[in-house]
Amino acid sequence: MPRPLRTNFPDGYFHVFARGVAETPVFLDDEDRRTFLALLASASNRHRWQFHTLCLMTTHYHFVLESARAALSAGMQWLNGVYAQRFNRRYERHGHLFGGRFGSRVIEDEEYLRSACDYVLLNPVRAGLCERASDWPWSASRYRFPEG
Repeated sequence: MPRPLRTNFPDGYFHVFARGVAETPVFLDDEDRRTFLALLASASNRHRWQFHTLCLMTTHYHFVLESARAALSAGMQWLNGVYAQRFNRRYERHGHLFGGRFGSRVIEDEEYLRSACDYVLLNPVRAGLCERASDWPWSASRYRFPEG
């Protein structure tokens, strides 16, 4: 049975995330993360995304962005597709890297925007990778980092 089509999201703010298939790492080293961030910058420029926060973990990533156009799906398809091809080529592997489509949640108000940004930035703290969100080198925010 084919997957259901995504509805066209309205312009606005989104919490976006993707996981490795079966919890597979999608970033094995800092070079992988730098490659992903370069592709993310390209996707952001192409699709006019405005970032609020981002966090790269080992098996997944999260970010909060504002999409001024209805180009979220096209940009994410390009980003995950190109990154997976480069990852597979680098590690001489085949098959899917990401477990299905990316996930996204529409952020409808400022309270949810604040909590989504905090959630993204506190990921490495909850995983026990650092004591404070600001200590994680693979996170960025337009705002203050939450305590934790």
